[in-house]
Amino acid sequence: MLSRPASTSVAPETSDYLDRLRPLVDDTIEKLGNASFREDPIAGRKYSRVTSIISSAYKRHGAILDQALLERLKDCARFRVWTEHEFKLSHESLEHTRMSDRIEPLLRTDLPYGDRERSIRVDILVHDQESGAFTSYNVKRGNGSYDLGKRRLIQEDLLRTHMLLKDYGRNAGILPSSTHAHIVFYYDLLSLQPPLAISGSKLDEHFGFPVRDAIEKVNNYFVSRLHQLVDHDN
Repeated sequence: MLSRPASTSVAPETSDYLDRLRPLVDDTIEKLGNASFREDPIAGRKYSRVTSIISSAYKRHGAILDQALLERLKDCARFRVWTEHEFKLSHESLEHTRMSDRIEPLLRTDLPYGDRERSIRVDILVHDQESGAFTSYNVKRGNGSYDLGKRRLIQEDLLRTHMLLKDYGRNAGILPSSTHAHIVFYYDLLSLQPPLAISGSKLDEHFGFPVRDAIEKVNNYFVSRLHQLVDHDN
């Protein structure tokens, strides 16, 4: 956990928060409306299109949740927040995860950052400039389950990120007091367990800053635009 318990007095929701997210939502709706679809023989045009729009909306919603959380965290004065599009996962981190079936030893391991076996996107990096904590987050909808193989891949990437995070921070000019890699399952269906996983319902408590209500305003706007799109077509 990053800091103190959430409080409405920590920081109010900034007035331009939803305005910052509107272009992303509007662009997503436009792409959904313009997407081509294959008519299913038993569904017909109407229901085939609705199914296509809704299933695509599920996939695109994750990116909206990610950006909504990122932008909300930027409203907290004590946080420095960014995205890393090319976080390097080293050969050594891969070897460590393949040698151990237990996560506890890996969570106590710090490795040098810089070597690259492959790169991944880290959705959100947060440096708490008061406590010194440095944490990473990948964001999932968390409204469905992954199969065992996918869960293993997600956990492996998280553990490798965790082992490299402290030295990544040092390279970025940060001397972290603590580090941790997390994955957020916004709708609380956890495919991994704590301490790697965080439920969306516990985000305010985790950050010591109110984020959930702000994100729900973005969700409500997205749902409203999505329903308008589906209703217009029918």
